Amino acid sequence: MPDTSTPVQRTYLTLTVLTTLAASSIWGVNTLFLLDAGLDNTQAFAANAAFTLGMVLFEIPTGVVADTRGRRFSFLLGTVTLLASTLLYWWMWFVRAPFLGWVLASLLIGLGFTFFSGATEAWLVDALADAGHSGDLEAVFGRAQVASGAALLVGSLAGGLIAQVSDLGVPYLIRSGLLAVTAVVAAAAMRDRGFTPDRSLRPGEAIRAVLAGSIDGGLRNRPVRWLMLAAPFTAGTGIYVFYALQPYLLELAGDPHAYAIAGAAAALTAGAQIVGGLLVGRVRRLFRRRTDALLLGGLLGVALLVGLAVAGSLWVALALVAVWSLVAAATAPLRQSFVNGLVPSAQRATVLSFDSLMGSSGGVVAQPALGRVADVSGYAASYLVASGVLALSLPFTWLARREHAASDPTGSDPRIRPDDKPPRR
Repeated sequence: MPDTSTPVQRTYLTLTVLTTLAASSIWGVNTLFLLDAGLDNTQAFAANAAFTLGMVLFEIPTGVVADTRGRRFSFLLGTVTLLASTLLYWWMWFVRAPFLGWVLASLLIGLGFTFFSGATEAWLVDALADAGHSGDLEAVFGRAQVASGAALLVGSLAGGLIAQVSDLGVPYLIRSGLLAVTAVVAAAAMRDRGFTPDRSLRPGEAIRAVLAGSIDGGLRNRPVRWLMLAAPFTAGTGIYVFYALQPYLLELAGDPHAYAIAGAAAALTAGAQIVGGLLVGRVRRLFRRRTDALLLGGLLGVALLVGLAVAGSLWVALALVAVWSLVAAATAPLRQSFVNGLVPSAQRATVLSFDSLMGSSGGVVAQPALGRVADVSGYAASYLVASGVLALSLPFTWLARREHAASDPTGSDPRIRPDDKPPRR
């Protein structure tokens, strides 16, 4: 079969850029936005935890939507939901809504993102297989990381600068406009390929059928299971570290209103993501197994968080953030290839959504807990505790390595065809 995957990759990269640009326009100022709305640290991170709780609650149902109604349908539904919930966020800031309102709005934002998670990646992998893609998945995921990093760089810098010269609410209005553009582009360019949704089942039957299949391809698939069990610790600390950087760096700078610094920190993360995406191929060649790279990345992550806790200087902290982001960006495509190489097409979106659910569940617990540590003992202490939480992921990654999975060797082709079956253990 000739390789006709270029339009698929182009669509995926375009949607990646648009969604990241929309999301990142507020990432550099989101915690500051919540604090400006009258919340304290514990409440702000509890609101963020409500967002991740929404992802936990809705991951499986929305993954079922993607597997039974189509990945394009799920993506469009997510875009519209995020647009509406972002406008609600802005309105609540404008009227200084009570804490309960922020919890409910954050749940809705989590719902919007769950329509994306799993569906977009599943759409790409199946469409590439249908188009006869002859390359490896790391190359595609690496290019997506570069594109996403560039969008994150522009969005976060622009969001911080715009907030600096206007107010903290304007980036949320810009995000809403970008989401509207994303919906138009997805409606015109995104088509399900290599996958036919099964609409014959009733909603309850569909949930049971797809969930059973996702358990076979996920939790009963031992190598995937171990990485899923590591996800609460890696994702839970990751989301806290990113959002706590905003007030922490302003504290180190000695200026609580230097919003541009918060945006620059997010932009620094974006730059590291671009470099990490470009280095994926070289990083893969340095290791015999993908899990070797994940283990080393986890160890470095723990050490870097300890360094952030004791940095004491804005410039040292920024340098450590850059390295932390680079390590995460260089290893993420290896994890994606490892998991996708073991997951069947029919349940791919649901399994990937369940993987995202596991990470989100860690954020539900970690964010308010670490936010409370920051309230009581300071941000530096919270980073030290976060390093200990991240260290808990390492035994699970080690167990995944011991499974000797077919997709673990870096020389293997991690792609899987639509008729492949998940391994049973």
